[in-house]
Amino acid sequence: MSESATFSDVFPEFSAIGTSKAPWPVWKNSARAEVKFHPMPRRQAVRLFHDARRYERQTRKFGRQDGAIGRNGLAILHALIFDCLNYATGRLDPSYERIAHLANISVRSVARGLAKLKTAGVLNWVRRCFEKVIDGRFTLAQETNAYAVVPASQWTGYAPPPPPPPPEHGTWGEHPPLPNMLTQAADALRSGQSPKSTLSILETDPGDALALSLARLGRALFGPKN
Repeated sequence: MSESATFSDVFPEFSAIGTSKAPWPVWKNSARAEVKFHPMPRRQAVRLFHDARRYERQTRKFGRQDGAIGRNGLAILHALIFDCLNYATGRLDPSYERIAHLANISVRSVARGLAKLKTAGVLNWVRRCFEKVIDGRFTLAQETNAYAVVPASQWTGYAPPPPPPPPEHGTWGEHPPLPNMLTQAADALRSGQSPKSTLSILETDPGDALALSLARLGRALFGPKN
């Protein structure tokens, strides 16, 4: 997923989908067409939630209890990502009542929290409805929303954490590791060197206990150094 992609690029079916304009008792712009969800690996979902907590800290002003997402927004997002999201298919369409139960908040708080998540750009959804016949009369009935968590790069005012600094000069991690003595010895044998000459390679690194042990065993079998 490209960091520069817009929500419409990532989820085109959420912005270009057939909607119903019939005067039935459903929410305005409720879609009758099938919504295609996108799989989201659990690792990516966990990273998104950690990004959301960081975003909440970044946007919470001094003396205020909530930031751009709010406590209810975080509770809702946690419920959506860890309790409702199907990582294999990406399906995410719980009802308000189920979200309220999982987040341990009221249904009204769910509505307010979802609104904050959408305003912040963290969450988007499509209202859905389906066709049914009641007493021989065709009508539409409301379906649960289809939700999608938006990439962190699209959140309003979100600043990603800076990359870790490089290792300081002369510290561990600055230089590439030394070649493995066992690998070098195996390469020497494959190239046709004698076993005795190969043993000296195993003795090159005094910190490689396994290589030194094998070298001692080899000296016992093939004799001491010439």
